[in-house]
Amino acid sequence: MPLQNRVTPLGEIIADPARGTLMGNRGILHDGNRELGRSRWKHKAWIACTLAFRGRKRTPMTPGRYTELFFLDEATALAGGHRPCAECRRADFNAYRTAWATAHCLDAPPTAKAMDDMLHAHRVKSRLREQVHHTKAVADIPDGAFVLIDGAPWLIWKRRLLRWSASGYDCVGELSGGLLTVVTPKPSVDVLAAGYRVTVHDSASSSGTEPAGPGACISRSRGRKSRGGSDRS
Repeated sequence: MPLQNRVTPLGEIIADPARGTLMGNRGILHDGNRELGRSRWKHKAWIACTLAFRGRKRTPMTPGRYTELFFLDEATALAGGHRPCAECRRADFNAYRTAWATAHCLDAPPTAKAMDDMLHAHRVKSRLREQVHHTKAVADIPDGAFVLIDGAPWLIWKRRLLRWSASGYDCVGELSGGLLTVVTPKPSVDVLAAGYRVTVHDSASSSGTEPAGPGACISRSRGRKSRGGSDRS
């Protein structure tokens, strides 16, 4: 059976045999039986790494070592609350924090700790372990951000909706106006809006231009009136 180490855009850690394109780290979350305990993080530095770096070899869920988590793509990692690793993805890390400085009107790029502290405050309600969401006008949601529609995560990409699955984007929906619930942490949404170029799974380009069939997916996202709720800003 597959290990429980795949992260969804909603921040959940699930078991799925599909292979990810990035690896993540939130600390040691598993036990000696390679099973997750109650904790879903051990520190605030949630990073997204390359699958291979300098020939380092790891066996997933080795006792006493951090739990290797996996993402479909970088857009999924950002939605799950992670940021680029400063070691194995240095160029992406620098681009991310440069865009962060632009988005937040800083005189210089922030430290990793400063970003981690702000991300943590905007990605999860610590006591409840619930992901924090916020509402935003469709026109103000940048490509690369995830939104929640009927309980499912959808990626906004090239101004259309793509439904997420662990193995790829499997359905296309039409994007219209109004308000949507955004699941990507607001600091990362701001980074995307400031020009950070996020990478997405190849299926985002091959999932077609029309919905998969009657009732198979949402063909049009209808905006809703804001009913308040938590905001990550």
